[in-house]
Amino acid sequence: MAQLAPLAYDSKIEGNVVFTQLDAAMNWMRKNSLWPMPMGLACCAIELMASASSRFDISRFGAEVMRFSPRQSDVMIVAGTVTYKMALAVKRIWDQMPEPKWCIAMGACASSGGMYRSYSVLQGIDHLIPVDIYISGCPPRPEALLEGLMRLQRKIEKEHPLAEQKRTLIEDLSA
Repeated sequence: MAQLAPLAYDSKIEGNVVFTQLDAAMNWMRKNSLWPMPMGLACCAIELMASASSRFDISRFGAEVMRFSPRQSDVMIVAGTVTYKMALAVKRIWDQMPEPKWCIAMGACASSGGMYRSYSVLQGIDHLIPVDIYISGCPPRPEALLEGLMRLQRKIEKEHPLAEQKRTLIEDLSA
């Protein structure tokens, strides 16, 4: 009769086991796979496009997959002047994006209306949708957008997604 060998230490498995918290794993996945929805409305959009070039390489941050479908995006980058005529379209696209979602206001016009103090220009996209990161400049350089993405990644790192899901579930059940 064959005798079974006792379980021995397997050195092949040693490097493949990771212990972490579920929140930390979810945040790591979210922050390293940001899919931007580019809302290029004016001259800042040129700098947004330049950030995807090989010189600046936005793909180092996992954000090179620019999606032009709101249902496949999780970061809206509002780049440029938001007029009242365009504001409803921006809001509709924001509402179509799935949770969790974040917003970056790129440039002086998206952040505060810029130099346009007129009846037709929205004085900051934060009047319409919540903004997580503001990038200053007119127009801001691609490096500034990359810095904004890194700050957004640090913000995502500190979130507690399981606690938020639990809170919303309790609110839904109590309503």
